[in-house]
Amino acid sequence: MSEDDPFGGREPTSHERMSGRPWDASYWDGPAPWDFGGPQPAVERVAAAGGFAGTVLDAGCGSGENTLVIASLGLPVLGVDVAETGLKMAREKAAERGISAEFAMADALHLERLGRRFETVLDSGLFHTFNTEERREYAASLATATQYGGTLYVLCFGDEGADVGPHPVSQEDLRMAFGPGSGWAIASIVPERVRTVFHDENGAPAWLATVKRTAG
Repeated sequence: MSEDDPFGGREPTSHERMSGRPWDASYWDGPAPWDFGGPQPAVERVAAAGGFAGTVLDAGCGSGENTLVIASLGLPVLGVDVAETGLKMAREKAAERGISAEFAMADALHLERLGRRFETVLDSGLFHTFNTEERREYAASLATATQYGGTLYVLCFGDEGADVGPHPVSQEDLRMAFGPGSGWAIASIVPERVRTVFHDENGAPAWLATVKRTAG
């Protein structure tokens, strides 16, 4: 990335176009809004229940807190993001904690470029940043990197309840993105919470969707 091209040669997302800043800028002036100092409790619960298996992809890993929770289980994990600063922080955390995890720069809308397929995929806080068109593109991108029969967990801001987060989405938004013909089938959508630096310990209303990779 450079001052002339802060997006590193990729097409900026709708959020970046709206804000006029690359995702990396979220880390420049203190903690990013989602960087509250630990992993998402919802991700910890999925991990504790044995929800992660095989090789794991953390799409939009940020500074790596969720990635490192999964890696601490002994699973091979790749965390990807477009924010160089976040990835640098993630690698430093992994080294400090003695946890083995891989981090790489990658565009979530073009995960086919990884040339790899994963058994489990996590999206914590990325889906809701995309507009409707990007969500369909994102679902297709995720499909290229997920084994048939694999599982995707999407933790995103929800539209039900008080003090919702930015870009809240509905259950219908999730069903549209991962509906028939997308290569995905939604197994469940349950209410959850997302921690941020702007909310108290209870976090903001969220959805946790469990989605299965299908052949269709």
